[in-house]
This record gives sequence, C-alpha cells and structure tokens, in this order.
Amino acid sequence: MVQLTFPGWLTEQWARLPPPLYADLSGKTVVVTGANTGIGLEAAKHFARMKPAKLIVACRNEQKGVEALNHIAEKTGYVAELHLVDYADFASVKAFAERLKDVPIDIFVANAAICETKFWLTKDGWEHVLQVNHLSTALLSFLLLPNLVKAAKEHNSHSRLVLVTSELHHMTEISEELRSAPKGILRTMSDPEYCTPARFARRYEETKIFVILFTRALAAHLGGGAVVPTAVNPGFCYTGLRKQLGLPTRALMAAVDATVGRSAEQGARQLLHAALGPDGADGEHVEFFRGAYVSANAVREPSDFVLSKAGKEVQDTVWSETIDALGEVSLDVRRIVEEYLS
Repeated sequence: MVQLTFPGWLTEQWARLPPPLYADLSGKTVVVTGANTGIGLEAAKHFARMKPAKLIVACRNEQKGVEALNHIAEKTGYVAELHLVDYADFASVKAFAERLKDVPIDIFVANAAICETKFWLTKDGWEHVLQVNHLSTALLSFLLLPNLVKAAKEHNSHSRLVLVTSELHHMTEISEELRSAPKGILRTMSDPEYCTPARFARRYEETKIFVILFTRALAAHLGGGAVVPTAVNPGFCYTGLRKQLGLPTRALMAAVDATVGRSAEQGARQLLHAALGPDGADGEHVEFFRGAYVSANAVREPSDFVLSKAGKEVQDTVWSETIDALGEVSLDVRRIVEEYLS
C-alpha cells in the first residue's frame, strides 16, 4: 500500500498534464451536474467540443445555468440543455431523474459537492455536507443506473459513471468511535450532539472517502458489464468550492493556489480522463477503470484506510446504510438494487 505523502502530492500537483482526452461522442448523451461553474463547467465545455447528440448541464440556479449555457455556446458553438437539480433536496434529485426517465445516458459526471464549516440539517433531516456529497450523489447514481445500462445496450459500448472525490481523503479515516456508533455511521453523522466542531472539521474529507467506498461497492455489486463507475480526484484547483470557508483558511488556500494550484480547466481534464480513459476509445480495456480511483491522469491507489480491513468493513456498512436510507426516499432505489445490483 502507498499512502500519499506531501512530496507525492506536490509531485502530482506540479506534474505537466497532457491535453484533455478526446472521443467521438456523436449519437451519445452526456450529463454533468454542478456544471455552471468551476471544473463542472470546464468539463461541460470539453464535452461540448466533442459534439454529443445531447449534453445536459445541471445546476441549482436557473439564472446561473442559463449563463453557463450561453458561455458554452460562445466558447464551443454547441447548444447544451439546462436541467435544474439541488443535491440538498431529495425531491429535487428525484424530479431530475424522473425528467430523464428512459433517456439513454452514456456518460454521467456527478460533480456537485460542498465544503462547509458549520453543521446544519437539510429539510430531509440529514447533515448538509453528507447529503450533498454522498447521499444525493448515491441517490442519483442509483436512479440513473437504468439510463446508463440502456445506453450501453443501445450503443454496444460501456457507459461511464464518474463520481468526483478528493485527494484529501488521504488526510483522515472513519474513526472507531463512528464505526461503532449505535445509530449507525450515517445517522450519527447527522446527530447534532455528535457533530462537535472538532469532529465536523473532518466532514468534507470523510464524505470524500464515502465517494470512493461507494464507487468500489457499486463496481463490486455490478460485477462487470455495461457500466463502469470511477472515482476521480481533480486535484487542488482554484474554484468556488471553498467560498463557505473562513477568511483565514481562504487566504491560506489562495497562497497555495498561487504556488501549486491547478486551474478549473486542468481539474476538468481529470474528469474527462475518468469518463473517457484511458485513451478515449471504448473496449474491454476500459474495465481497468471499474471501481478505480483516478488521479493525475492515472489509476492510483486510494488511501491506506480505504484498502484496509476496517475500510472494507466501513464500505459494506455504508453501502447497506445508504441503501436503507435512500430506500425510504425512493422505492425505485430498492427496485434498481434488486434488478441491477444483486
């Protein structure tokens, strides 16, 4: 096992990145969430240049979404579609998936994420960061899985599911205290009494571990075939993700931006690598990306915790708890799990 070190991180950040991968997406459908800004917008522009039959740009705010569509059209000459979705609202996520019912989807990039410093619950009763970064990401992955399978069958190709994580998952692990909590891991993470400031300070990194664990579990339960799920680290990029952080932290990050930070466009190249890699062509060789953690344009080992016995136990527990939680949100989740993930 290889744990990411600070020198190793610097090496990845400073590595000269190759040009973005290109693929012929004619006749294909691509969906990118969180696509009105940052790496999501840059990824959408790259996909637009590949002229898919349909590019769906998804975000929370209609005005910002329209601005993103205009920007994509101006820069690429491509007219994308706008769909609204709010990962902090399960009803919005379900409505988004329902609007895409029966639409074959060849590439789905689940990019939306937040980094918060204060604990608060959504109207669905879950801690905000946990719901956005993990639960809604998993919910949409489940609900769009039939769409991905349909596209793979119609086009006789692999569909790609890309979930965005972070190298910061190397900086923490799921504690024994949390693993043994009587309420379970996810419910405890939404308990105000548990979420002291010290514990909550790890929340972003913890949810990014969940993204990797969910990707690995999904790949294992799929067992092979039409859909290839991949977790990707875009690297440390200067984007709007840290806007909720305090001024001192933002100032520190600005200094890191100036020395080792990647642009949003460079981060988006990582998303493309996970969606089109390793070479932009389809074939059995893309199976190498199934359940993989992609960083710096290569399949890398995730953290020692993810690969440990405890990590596998957490993976199984969170998988089960996630299905139980989302099964209460949507009956379709259990149906899809039984039909596609037995």
